[in-house]
Amino acid sequence: MVIIGLVFALVGALVHVYIFVLESLLWTSPRGRAVFGTTEEGARATRELAFNQGFYNLFLAVAVVVGTVLTGAGATGAGAALVYAGAGSMVLAGTVLAVSSPDKLRPALIQLVPPLAGVVLLTLGLLG
Repeated sequence: MVIIGLVFALVGALVHVYIFVLESLLWTSPRGRAVFGTTEEGARATRELAFNQGFYNLFLAVAVVVGTVLTGAGATGAGAALVYAGAGSMVLAGTVLAVSSPDKLRPALIQLVPPLAGVVLLTLGLLG
């Protein structure tokens, strides 16, 4: 169960790396604007904010990846703590998005469901 939980957490990490690319690298591109529904003018005006926000998403993904590596190397306590911190933050950020912008429920679920499954399954595996 631990491995399956880590796989789901890693899927969440991949989603957040993709979000990093969109926010920090492609924000003003036609693709980035299409994903987030922004205008060219709006994207230019918010580029700096999106750039920084993208890095937050990348750092959450890094925490999950490092935690997974540590768990696989036998440092289960430290590894699980990093996975919980990264994936838990992903879940909470997705929840905030869903609550604050109900019209963005679909992207919020994409952001939060894989890491939520990872947290639940990792917990069950560690308790079992």
